[in-house]
Amino acid sequence: MITRQILTEFETYLEIFPIVGVVGPRQVGKTTLVKNIQSILKTPWVYLDLDLQSDKAKLANAELYLETFTNHCVIIDEIQEMPELFGLLKALVDKDKRPAKFIILGSASPKLIRKSSDALTGRIGYIELHPFNLTETGIETQNQLWLRGGFPDAFLSQNQNTWQIITQNFIKTYVERELPGLGLPASNDTSHRLFQMLAHVSGQQLNLSTIGRSLGISTNTAKTYVDFIENAFLIRSIRPYFKNTKKRLTKSPKVYWRDTGILHQLLQISNYDQLLGHPQLGVSWEAFVIQQIIANAPSELDFAYYRTQDGAEVDLLIIKGGEPIIGCEIKFTNSPKLSKGNTIALQDVNAINNFIITPQAHSYPIKENVQVCSLGWFLNYLRKL
Repeated sequence: MITRQILTEFETYLEIFPIVGVVGPRQVGKTTLVKNIQSILKTPWVYLDLDLQSDKAKLANAELYLETFTNHCVIIDEIQEMPELFGLLKALVDKDKRPAKFIILGSASPKLIRKSSDALTGRIGYIELHPFNLTETGIETQNQLWLRGGFPDAFLSQNQNTWQIITQNFIKTYVERELPGLGLPASNDTSHRLFQMLAHVSGQQLNLSTIGRSLGISTNTAKTYVDFIENAFLIRSIRPYFKNTKKRLTKSPKVYWRDTGILHQLLQISNYDQLLGHPQLGVSWEAFVIQQIIANAPSELDFAYYRTQDGAEVDLLIIKGGEPIIGCEIKFTNSPKLSKGNTIALQDVNAINNFIITPQAHSYPIKENVQVCSLGWFLNYLRKL
């Protein structure tokens, strides 16, 4: 059993909010997480899975059913299947504001789960469950986690063939069922082609007009499709950082697949040796490091990248209070060097501390205010902020 990092935060939310929402992609472990905290609930509980027609039927008269369990914690899984429940939950909570009255689980962001944000403002606390990260699985699993990704069934597969089958079916399910169920109007063929395109432009600035032309759709439609995939927690866009400068800065976000196991499946990478020889090796490592950092970072931190049109670039800035406090260059080598563009960019953003994050290098200073370190070392440093 792998203990999830957000368990303590989850328990805290249960003591504060009448409704606690746990969001994240399907198969990330939301249901398992909830079942592991049932022992700390101060009331009896009842569980509904809206993927099951039998549980949906119980809510044909939702008000009558939920009022039957007034003294329970009601856990509603896959809440996006019945977004019309949010108004009722608001009314029931307004009559009884005790903490942990409801726990809702959703496989999409609150923005995509229609009606939730407006109806439950001030009554709900959301937390996001990421796929497994290195803090949870241990630094010794770094290569396996990078290759297979952090979805529990994929990461814990008995062999590579099983991992591939699980990941292939995960992608197929999202293309054919999950995204259409959330309202994505694209055909299955268009969605699959878009997944492939996003894999090949991972780590690059997002060019929606190019994507639109390739798919035969408008730029606005391409943006709608990409937004759906992002709000389903499959990809992540990192915004550019702007400051008062006369330099010409790039303005488009960079896009990454959150889970490198999915990225590798889309790139047809089936084992670690293939990964090491693949042209997208550096991009994959960058995506993996960024996901590990964000999954482990305190919630008050924000993230961006910096790039000028002259080529000065920092892969990731960690921002607090609107100001960059850490600059990160991510390199797949244990003997890294800063390029002239890296050096200029670090001077431009003027972060307090700067790091070059590598797979396994020992920590050492490479120049003033710039330190080489391994990913494991950096995650330990990050948790102390």
